[in-house]
Amino acid sequence: MTPPPLALAPAMADALARWLDGERAARGRSDHTIAAYRADVLAFLAFLGGYHGEPALPSRLGEVVQTDMRAFAAAERERGLSARSLARRLSAVRSFLRWLSDREGFDASRALSARGPKYRRSLPRPLAAEQARAVLDLAGQGHDTPWVAARDAAVLTLLYGLGLRIGEALALDGGDWPPGESLVVRGKGGRERMVPVLPVARAAVADYLRLCPWPRAAGQPLFRAIRGGRLYPQAVDAAMVRLRAALGLPETATPHALRHSFATHLLAAGGDLRTIQQLLGHARLSTTQIYTGVDDAHLLAAHRAAHPRA
Repeated sequence: MTPPPLALAPAMADALARWLDGERAARGRSDHTIAAYRADVLAFLAFLGGYHGEPALPSRLGEVVQTDMRAFAAAERERGLSARSLARRLSAVRSFLRWLSDREGFDASRALSARGPKYRRSLPRPLAAEQARAVLDLAGQGHDTPWVAARDAAVLTLLYGLGLRIGEALALDGGDWPPGESLVVRGKGGRERMVPVLPVARAAVADYLRLCPWPRAAGQPLFRAIRGGRLYPQAVDAAMVRLRAALGLPETATPHALRHSFATHLLAAGGDLRTIQQLLGHARLSTTQIYTGVDDAHLLAAHRAAHPRA
């Protein structure tokens, strides 16, 4: 029987809290990211406590070596953690150790030199342009209640036409609309960006607002659920399930796939990565660069299908 994890020492709990506060304040990490970092570091500290038989203390973390890191990684993989999740977990641990070593004055190089697992990052799966258009066309007819159908069409148009995340679209309030030429979007980590509003998106939202039984009002949600509250992502997911069935699309055709489609289609049309990065609100260009892999994959598939010697 596995013994229960050792209690976290107060000094370590305080150090972890201060590091997380710094990540939130200085680096603008979202609440979701902070929760993930906390879970990652707590898993590591719990492992160390069991591995060495005593609670981990800030002053003792300078004694962590590659062997400890490898043992932790092996235990996490045995527990079923994927290579990608483990790589993220080890990255959070290294960041915490680096921060703590600066405060405590110890050398963390032996722990930091341990390599994380290699994994192949999966490519986004966008819809083809004609599939995306079919989704938006049919969304406006996909519900017996006209204003709900118009709402679903408006939300999905913002995902594909503006490249919004579903959470960004549903967080919009009545005071955010109608925008000028661009819409101010609050993204991950509280970062704001300006996104140009296409006429088709403006028209789709206007059609929804014309039919919606609740008036648009500042401080109230722009997109309403059936009973008037803020619309939740699950309702948009359900709309996409109906659209997938009607159009014969794969399960990868999700609301977020429309955002992937926005980026992929812009890149294929000659958009540059820096502009697409700004439109998507990515903090790092490397996150946006994954779409070049999608475009290359499409080119390769087209080449193999069309070339006479393929």
